[in-house]
Amino acid sequence: MFWKRKPKKQDGQEATDSAAESAVDQEATEEDSGESAKAAGADTADAKAGESTGADAVEEADTGTDDADAPEESVKEPAEADAPADVFADEGEETGVTGPDADKITRVRTAGVFEFDGEKHDVVSNTWIVEADDEGVVVIDPAHDAEAVLEAVGEREIYLVACTNAYSPHIESAIKVAEESEAPIALHPREMRAWRRHHGAEHRPEIEVEGQGALDIGDLHIDVLALPGTASGTVGYYISQLGVVFSGDTLRKGEPGMVGSTYIDYTTQLASIGESLLSLPPDTRILPDRGPATTAGAESKNFDSWV
Repeated sequence: MFWKRKPKKQDGQEATDSAAESAVDQEATEEDSGESAKAAGADTADAKAGESTGADAVEEADTGTDDADAPEESVKEPAEADAPADVFADEGEETGVTGPDADKITRVRTAGVFEFDGEKHDVVSNTWIVEADDEGVVVIDPAHDAEAVLEAVGEREIYLVACTNAYSPHIESAIKVAEESEAPIALHPREMRAWRRHHGAEHRPEIEVEGQGALDIGDLHIDVLALPGTASGTVGYYISQLGVVFSGDTLRKGEPGMVGSTYIDYTTQLASIGESLLSLPPDTRILPDRGPATTAGAESKNFDSWV
């Protein structure tokens, strides 16, 4: 299928995946200080300490130990302690705005009622705002409160409104949010019947998305993942350069997502989780339609218990 793509803000602007592939090498390299210790006329104990490198030599001289494993632990422990916590990993369900985080992603939590199969469910849903470049954003799953989403967007242009499927928590504010910047709306074609039930036939989504497709929006390259199970047209949006996937209702922290209080096609949903989400790099952040963030690695440990 040919993919329609949102034009970039400026001609010649290229999408890139390089941010996902570049990592900062934090391993320190030090010069051997043994010769300087000998030149200073150090005694035998000092000369042994001088055979260690850099800061390790100072540590051995102070502690009187020559344990070769100690320097490695002293380097690794602070690095682990300094690892930033995910601001979206909070367990609460308070409405409001969180972020932007280091990847320039903002979460807007809004409360509403989701009616499904004759039952009404009070839900608190996540809408995700991803900075595409200095001037514009992508809005994913605009939920119950268009004004709250638009306030979080601010003066920036909305380049695209992307929906993971057509249940109301994912599309309720789609038209109002998109109209602000005359942005296109992206949805799987199999979700059109559910879309029409909620929004009518007047305003159709402009972009049809399916698995194996991709969209270049501003500086972002977004891969579309097929995630059937909760609905036949459920998709996820994977941005490899940020190491993040927006999973909709397919996978939430610690569990496959339910629709209301039921599973629609549990076997297919599990296949989508295992093949499309948990096959991503383990440190990939999973940002769902409800609840806190998680990672592909963390949920891989839970998968066997779901089967």
